[in-house]
Amino acid sequence: MAHDIVNPDGLHDPTPFGYSHTAGLPAGTELVLVAGQYGSGPDGAVVSADFSEQVEQTFHNIGVALAAHGLDLGHVVQLRTYVVGHDVSKLGPIAAAVQERWGAKPPTQTLIGVAGLATPDMLFEVEAVAARP
Repeated sequence: MAHDIVNPDGLHDPTPFGYSHTAGLPAGTELVLVAGQYGSGPDGAVVSADFSEQVEQTFHNIGVALAAHGLDLGHVVQLRTYVVGHDVSKLGPIAAAVQERWGAKPPTQTLIGVAGLATPDMLFEVEAVAARP
């Protein structure tokens, strides 16, 4: 990991919600940007109408994209998450997926509720920024 995740004293502990407050990058760090990934299989079709299954597949796809650059999920410093028809019930599957992959040091993350994504069957999409040491 080429970055420092910091959750400063004086701010609430965000890790149960699946994110951290800050990520610091050393000078000279190369960034790898991953376009919005969603719950698709290799053919581009959404693998399931189930929200939780789309979340799982999305994070799998981010890992595949990063591997093409010799990186893994541990290099991710920021996520931008888009949720169709967001409500509090969707936070659980998202936080669980993030905690499973990043544990006590999740990347920074912004969650944005949206009316829709590129196709009507997409319920969840994530962009990622990773740091190469």
